[in-house]
Order: sequence, then C-alpha cells, then structure tokens
Amino acid sequence: MSFMFATGIECSCPTIQTPIGKKRIDELEKCGHYKNWRTDFHLVKELGLDVLRFGGPYHLIHEGPGKYDWSFLDETLSVLRDMKIEPILDLCHFGVPDWIGDFQNEDWPHYFAEFARAAAVRYPGIKQYTVVNEIYIAALYSAEYGFWNECLQSDKAFVRALANLCKANVMGIKAILDITPDATFVQSETAQYFYAEEPCQLERAHFLNERRFLALDLTYAFPMAAEMFRYLRDNGLSEDEYDWFQQQHIRGHCVMGNDYYMRNEHSVSEVPKTGHAKKPSPSEKRNDDKAIALGYYAVAKHYFNRYRMPLMLTETNMDEPYAEYWLAQNWMSLRRLWEDRIPVRGFTWYSLVDQVDWDTALTEDAGRQNPLGLFDLDRKIRPVGKAYKELVKKWRPIVNSGDADLRGSRW
Repeated sequence: MSFMFATGIECSCPTIQTPIGKKRIDELEKCGHYKNWRTDFHLVKELGLDVLRFGGPYHLIHEGPGKYDWSFLDETLSVLRDMKIEPILDLCHFGVPDWIGDFQNEDWPHYFAEFARAAAVRYPGIKQYTVVNEIYIAALYSAEYGFWNECLQSDKAFVRALANLCKANVMGIKAILDITPDATFVQSETAQYFYAEEPCQLERAHFLNERRFLALDLTYAFPMAAEMFRYLRDNGLSEDEYDWFQQQHIRGHCVMGNDYYMRNEHSVSEVPKTGHAKKPSPSEKRNDDKAIALGYYAVAKHYFNRYRMPLMLTETNMDEPYAEYWLAQNWMSLRRLWEDRIPVRGFTWYSLVDQVDWDTALTEDAGRQNPLGLFDLDRKIRPVGKAYKELVKKWRPIVNSGDADLRGSRW
C-alpha cells in the first residue's frame, strides 16, 4: 500500500434537540459542498492530493429497508474516478436516517449491513471504506453527553449505542468483503488519553483510559480487561453479544485510523464526566481545552502497542493562527513513529474546507464558521493549505520511493 496524503469532506449528519423539536445538522450543506463539490474536487488536485475521505448524506441515501437513492454518489464518485482521486468512502458519520430513529435501535445494524452490501455492488471500483466513523464519539455524544440523536445520558444508553455501532461496523465490513474481497477498511476512530490532575482522580482516569479502547476492542475481537467486561455486562451487553464480537475476524482487512486533536487529551477533574460534561459554548472555557500532555506520537503508540495494526492519522486540524504549527508537529510525530518501525499508512488534514458549528460540537445551529480547513468557505486557500501542499510536494517522493530510510528505518 502506498503512503496516502489525504484530506476529507466533512459529512457529519447528527440530529439535535431544539425548542421546536429535532433538527438535522448536515455539514455537507452547511459547508457548501452540495453546491461546490466540483470545485472542492479540483481543490484536492490543486493541493497535489489523490486520496479523499468522502461520504454522501447517509440519512438521505438510505430511504428505507432495501430502498436507496444513489443519485448524489453516482455523480460525485464518477467524477472522482475520472479525476483519479481515490475515495475512502465514508458510509455512516454520526447520524442515521429518520426512519431508523437513533443508535439505540437494535435492528439498525442489519439494515445498515444491507446498505453497505448494496453500496459495494453499485460501486465495485471502490476499494477503501470507512464504514462507521468514530464509533466511540458517536456513542458518547449521542448517549452519554446527550448532545445528538437519542440525546440520552446514561451508561446503559452509551453501551447500547456502542454495541449497535460496532455491530453495524463489523456486519458492514463483512457484507462489503462478500462483494469486494480485496477491500481495505480505514477505521477512523478517536485516539484519546486521560490524565488525573490530583491523586484522588487516578482511579477515574484509569477507568476512562480503559474505556477509550472499547470501540476497537469490540470491532477487532480484542480480549478486553475484566473491568471493562463487567462494565459492558452491568450496562446491558449480553454475554451472547460479547461472544459474537469475539468470533468476528476482520482486522486483517483493516487500517487502524487515529483521529487526533488537541481536545483528545483530557484532564480528569472533580467533574464526574471529563471532556464535554455539559453543553459547550464559545464563550466559556471547556474542561478539556488545556495543553496536550503527550502528543500524537505517544497516544498513537498506546493504540499500536495494544492492537499491533497499521496506523493512519485519519483526522487532525487546528484553527488559525496555530494551524501551521499543528501540521508540522503532527507530521513530525508521524515520522517519529516510522523511526520506531511502526507501519504508518497515511496522514490526513481534516477537512478540505472550513467547518461550521463544531465550536459547540454541532449542538447549536448558529452558522458559525470554524477556520479549520485547508481552504475557507469561499474556497480560498488558507496558510495551512499552502503549508500542506508544500509538505506533500517535498515528502511524497520520499515516503513512496520504496527504499527511503530515516535513521535506518524503512518508510
């Protein structure tokens, strides 16, 4: 596999509660991609990139059991093919169709696997997928923090959402493999770390550092610690469900993608839940807005040492004026992983253009532009876009040369 320099189109689509009921937050619409997708694809080529994390509006495509509207993907994927841009096709990104309801629906994995199979049949040229994006975050924000979709706040709701998301992911992967046996699955999953501010918080930090692995433990049939097994069983996961996960063997087809942001390292305080313990606001300092303690290199090694799988940095970004520094910092971390002879498959600045309302984790439909992209929403290149373009130009010949060495380690 060649090393992949990539970017992505932000396609989150959760629902949120408003005073007048539920509302769909469609980032493809908010970021102007429906109107500008041809321009956006040309921006990818302008950067010198040929890999794009890309997904359609799942909530609109999957109209009902066995019923699909492929019109958007038909047109866009055809153009990507003609432009020789390889998509990593994103099938589910934080939301489900209205007829499904939310991530508590135990029938959803079955319907989703049918959808994944249908996508593989319709697009036989697609060889790379992110089947379910950021399972841990989808479950956490929907069922523990109460931000999205089911808007619940309990361990039982979190475990049910997590189990359904993992089951949909595994079943979707197996359905695609039935059609495309040589497919690769880039599992874009948050890479987190928790540290205690005070000795009295050590136990809580330890628990959270074990729980951060649950989505990948279930997906990759990893034998988890007894503490986590008890946590899942106490909160509704049946022994039969756990045994089912342990019998699935898909990891040989997977690249373990890490999504890493400054907010992925959390200081555990006296607040019972770390991170977004309550609805964030642009005017208040969030509990996890503190300087990173470890950095991507150290956090990624936690995940590699556990699963021993190829890595890819599948998401990272930072707003201005620190974006160029963050790009350089994380690129150096990736190179350091290579020095340790860890197989690294790619680097992704996410996303191509600025995002909207992620400053409140999509909990407010305020229309605030977040300067996180390589281009702004007028499709004008940002300084970090220029820096990424130059980085790709300099390093692509090295990482794909086949014989390049860095301090004695093969790239």
